[in-house]
Amino acid sequence: MASPDSPLLMKLLIFICLSAFTVTNVSSETQCREFKSIISFGDSIADTGNLLGLSGPNELPHVAFPPYGETFFHRPTGRFSNGRLIIDFIAEFLGLPLVPPFYGSQNANFEKGVNFAVAGATALERSLLEERGIHFPYTNISLGVQLSSFKASLPKLCGSPSDCRDMIENALILMGEIGGNDYNYAFFVNKSIEEIKELIPLVITTISSAITELIGMGGRTFLVPGDFPLGCSATYLTLYQTSNVEAYDPWTGCLTWLNKFGENHDEQLQAELKKLQKLYPHVNIIYADYYKALLRIYQEPEKFGFMNRPLSACCGVGGPYNFTSFWQCGTDVVEGCNYPSKYVAWDGVHMTEAAYSLIAEGILKGAYAVPPFNWSCLSSEIKDNGPSDTNNYLINN
Repeated sequence: MASPDSPLLMKLLIFICLSAFTVTNVSSETQCREFKSIISFGDSIADTGNLLGLSGPNELPHVAFPPYGETFFHRPTGRFSNGRLIIDFIAEFLGLPLVPPFYGSQNANFEKGVNFAVAGATALERSLLEERGIHFPYTNISLGVQLSSFKASLPKLCGSPSDCRDMIENALILMGEIGGNDYNYAFFVNKSIEEIKELIPLVITTISSAITELIGMGGRTFLVPGDFPLGCSATYLTLYQTSNVEAYDPWTGCLTWLNKFGENHDEQLQAELKKLQKLYPHVNIIYADYYKALLRIYQEPEKFGFMNRPLSACCGVGGPYNFTSFWQCGTDVVEGCNYPSKYVAWDGVHMTEAAYSLIAEGILKGAYAVPPFNWSCLSSEIKDNGPSDTNNYLINN
């Protein structure tokens, strides 16, 4: 047996150490890629105008009216915010144009991105939800419908099968956020927390199946967001308002039991993504921790330039959280606030551009992407291109 001072043993130890270092680097960072486009699926968190495009002129959703879009676009665009969304900031960071909506678009250029996310969309099919007594039809564009639309549109988007595979392989595929509405609709029809927890594995299996299908079509990089802290939403704070002080997190004022539900979803989603990563080691599957990226803002709002206790909606009316379900933002009786950049919540459900900017920064440059992005191969011009007009919202931690 070789002695501790043996040159052969020393070489072997060095090799093992270097090998371990290499493996750690590979597993802790995604392979650097220069994405040529963004392909997006999801709901209102990523909808850049699809619900609006699917609506008739006499049935326009409230998002089609001011003050939606006032901050950046200076007009409503179909985005559920006062300005840009997380997907917009991701596109800007990558040096790509803002991703156009697929549905209802006339002569749109999808060469560098296409978005199938529709406000109100669910991960599960409507029929499955209705079988469980969840009747809350806002839209019938489930994740499966979006994926079918994508596959049917490929001849127009990219032409030949080889060109389409190349497009999908070089795209950043944004898988959501999706699944939040499955839970929302169940909560809104007063399903018990036990019944709603039963939906979590079904939602995650659906997301996983969609990712697997897209991998088979050539997908190589997936950004898969988790859920937001529901207990901090003005909608749920109003719906489940209680005099029991123990129901609230003393640090943030959020409903603890609802946030634990969101954590449950996220834990199961991350476990499934780890399984997928082992099955497809050549693919980058990145978990976007929307929950923690947003919760830290509620925990230290003034650090990021927001008002103290920022749980109230900017665009709303009534109640302790400036939110009433039957008076929606975008209607005549509801006005926006004067300083939306001081607010985290926009309309009681969705966030302001300021909050979305911080979440995007946390995913792209911070600790809220697992594994973190590796931007080493990108040009310095792109790497330095953070979300524009957001100097006040940059992450300092």
